[in-house]
Amino acid sequence: MIHQLKIVNGLVYDGSGSEPVKADIAIDNGRISAVGSGLGEAKEMIDAQGCIVTPGFIDIHTHYDGQATWDERMEPSINHGITTAIVGNCGVGFAPVRPSDHDRLVRLMEGVEDIPGTALHEGLKWNWESFPDYLDALDAMPRTLDIAAMITHDPLRVYVMDERASFDAQASDEDIARMRKLVREALEAGAIGFSTGRSDLHRTADGEWTPASEATAKELTGIAEAFHGLTHGVLQAVSDFDLQRSEEAFPKEWEVVEKYVKAGGGRPASISLMQRDLAPNQWRDILKGVEKLNAEGVDMRVQVAPRAIGVFLGLQCTFHPFMGHPSYKAIAHLPLEERVARMKDAGVKAQILSEKPDKVAVEGSSVPPIADVMLEAMEFVAEKLFMLSDDPDYEQSGEQSIAGRARARGVSVWEELYDTVIARDGKELIYLPIYNYTEMSYENVLTMMRHPQALIGLSDGGAHVGTVCDASFPSYLLKYWTQERTRGERIALPRAVQMLTSDIADFLGLNDRGRIKPGLKADINVIDLDNLKLEAPHMVADLPAGGQRLLQGASGYKATIVSGEVVVRDGSVTDARPGRLIRAGQQMAMAAE
Repeated sequence: MIHQLKIVNGLVYDGSGSEPVKADIAIDNGRISAVGSGLGEAKEMIDAQGCIVTPGFIDIHTHYDGQATWDERMEPSINHGITTAIVGNCGVGFAPVRPSDHDRLVRLMEGVEDIPGTALHEGLKWNWESFPDYLDALDAMPRTLDIAAMITHDPLRVYVMDERASFDAQASDEDIARMRKLVREALEAGAIGFSTGRSDLHRTADGEWTPASEATAKELTGIAEAFHGLTHGVLQAVSDFDLQRSEEAFPKEWEVVEKYVKAGGGRPASISLMQRDLAPNQWRDILKGVEKLNAEGVDMRVQVAPRAIGVFLGLQCTFHPFMGHPSYKAIAHLPLEERVARMKDAGVKAQILSEKPDKVAVEGSSVPPIADVMLEAMEFVAEKLFMLSDDPDYEQSGEQSIAGRARARGVSVWEELYDTVIARDGKELIYLPIYNYTEMSYENVLTMMRHPQALIGLSDGGAHVGTVCDASFPSYLLKYWTQERTRGERIALPRAVQMLTSDIADFLGLNDRGRIKPGLKADINVIDLDNLKLEAPHMVADLPAGGQRLLQGASGYKATIVSGEVVVRDGSVTDARPGRLIRAGQQMAMAAE
C-alpha cells in the first residue's frame, strides 16, 4: 500500500502524557493509518529528523465568531499549531440575530472583545438568523483549521427579549423557556456548548454592561436545563465576581455559578481562573469552590493561562499612556509617522510631559474605567510595565520594568514611557500584565496549571486585537515552560503536549482528535523545538475595512497538518483549506463508527 503522507524520523509525543517514542506516522484519507516503523512507501514524506511530533493543538477559548465567516487562514492561531478552535466564549457572539439587531451585536463584540466595529460590519455577511443557520454559514466555508461553536447568552437574550434585553432587566418565565428551547435547538444542530459572561469589565461599545451580565440564577439554570438528556455539550462562564463593586460579593456570585453548572444535566463546565491584583487570593477561593463541586459529582474545570494576561500599550494600540494628554489628543489624528515626528520634537515632548491626562473612559466610550485608574496611578503601575522588544520576555523582574528603567536613567516614569512609545518609529510595545503577575513571577501560574481540574485556555484568539495577541499561548507553553524558564520549576514536555491536546479534547468530548493513534484524525504538528521562537507582536492592517490587529508569529513549525493536509509548511501558511465545522454530537457519532 502506498500511503498518502508519511512523517518519518520524528520523536512522537502522542498526547497521552507518555514518554516519547521514535516512530513514523502514516496518513490516509485524513486519518492516522499507522504508527511505528517499516510503514511502506508514501506519495509525500515529511522528514521530522530532530523534531518533535505532536497532535494538533486545541484552543478552547477563542473569539473568531466573526473572523471565521470571512477569513480562511485563521491567523494567528494557525501559526501556533492550533488545528481546532472553539468560538463563542464569554457570552458574546452573532447568533441568533434579527436583521434589526446586527449593529447591536457588533457594538457588543466591539466593546467586550475589542474587535473593530468597522471590520465586523464590513466582514460579516449576516446570511443567518437562527443559530443552526449560523452553523450552516460556518460549515459552508473551508479554512485552515477546524472550528466548533457555542451558542452565546448575549445574542440569545437580545433575540428573545428584544429591547428589554438590557443588563438590568430580568427575563420572565416565558423568556427563559424560549431561551432554553433555542439553546436545545442549537445543541441538536451541533453547537458544542453554551457560554455566558458576567464580567463588569465587559462593556458594549457604548460603555454599557452586557445584556447577560446581571442575569439571575433562575435564568441561567433555566437555560442550562436545555442540556438534559444530551451526551454532548459543555457550559462555560466568565465572571469577575462583582469585584469592582465589593470584594464581599464573591459568595453570592459563586452561588449563582454553582446553580448554573449544577443545572446542566451532568454536562461538564468551565470557568476562567486568573489572579487579580485587587483580590489576590480570590483564585484560591474559586479553586476551593471547583474542588467542592467535583467532590459533589459535577465535572467543573478552570480555564487557565500559561502566562500573565495583559495588554500591550503603544501608539498603534487601542490604549497608551498619552491618549488623554491634551497636546497628544491634538495630534492623535495624524498618521503614525507624522505623529512620531512631532513627538520627537523637544518642545512637543516638554509640553505633553507637563500636562495631566484627561479622562478617557467618558460616556459613550468602550474604554473601561480601569483605564483612568491606571493613568492616575501611573507611577505605581509602571512598576509592572515592561518593554518586550524583539525577544519577548513575559516573566521579567521589577528592575526591568519601566519604573526600574526610569530609576536607572534618573528620569521620571512619564519620560521613560514617552521615550519608549516613540522608539522603533513608534512601533515599540509596552506590556502590562494585568492578571497573574501580582507577585512578579509565575509561581501562581504554575500552581494553576498543575491543578487537576485545569485546562489551558483564555487565549482570546481573534479578540482584543488592538491590545493583545495571546493566541501564541501554545508556542509559549511549549518553549518557555519546558526549556527556557530559569526563575523556577518547569513543566515536563510530555505533560505540556498533553495539556494542549488530549486534556481539552477529552473535556469537549472530541474523541476523534487530541492523540496520535491509528484511526484518529490526522491533525499533527512537526516542531523543531530547539529552534522554536516567539516573534515580537506587531500591528498589521489586514482586517476588513482596513482594521488593525496585533499578530505574533513563531519560527520552528516545520509542518502543521489538518485532516492529513499540510496547512503550514516551514512557517508559511499553504493554500490547503481542509478545516471544517465540527458539529458536536454528530461528530462524536462519526468518530465511534
